[in-house]
Amino acid sequence: MTIKDWPADEQPREKLLLHGAVTLSDAQLLAIFLRVGVKGKSAVDLARDLLSSFGGLRGILEAKQSEFCDYLGLGPAKYAQLQAVLEMGRRHMSQDLQRQDAFTSPELVRSFLTSRLRHLQHEVFSCLFLDSQHRLITYEELFQGSIDGASVYPREVVKRALAHNAAAVIFAHNHPSGVAQPSDSDERITLRLMKALELVEVRTLDHFIVGEGQVISMAERGLMG
Repeated sequence: MTIKDWPADEQPREKLLLHGAVTLSDAQLLAIFLRVGVKGKSAVDLARDLLSSFGGLRGILEAKQSEFCDYLGLGPAKYAQLQAVLEMGRRHMSQDLQRQDAFTSPELVRSFLTSRLRHLQHEVFSCLFLDSQHRLITYEELFQGSIDGASVYPREVVKRALAHNAAAVIFAHNHPSGVAQPSDSDERITLRLMKALELVEVRTLDHFIVGEGQVISMAERGLMG
């Protein structure tokens, strides 16, 4: 029996249209993305196998191209489609930040930064440049490093803030170790950046540390000086 032979309210696409995407299981959502299965397996069966092999949706979404394309039924075209879907999601969150006060939307900021930084295997130091209403002007990844850390240069940060005519900034970086706890060096560089930006009247609102399943706000921890 193929998916088309299933009752309408059990077919993933029809179920989504009738009841909304939130009612679908991970396998059903993935089956809609896959569209078709392989010989002897429906799209839902293939989706279940993929979820088992990759350890869940996150494993599939963050898989390298070579890992993704090695699986039967997948290939470069599907990988490109998946990356396009992920980037659309990130840009959707970015547009939300452009409409809202980022300083009063910490959960939206956390979600956005998680989508950008959590999957990286090396440390990246990034910045949200904000206008006077704390709405997002742009997001930039400023510095990259090894698994142990990234070198951050206050002068370059000031230059980028002035280039964007930013009134405020929110910093963020990931800890590839997965531990989001701010280090002593995180506190020191944050204070150096705050002092440098104060000279050009740019306010530092927060510094987020992205770890495995956790995003810590240094402002909420009272670590912003």
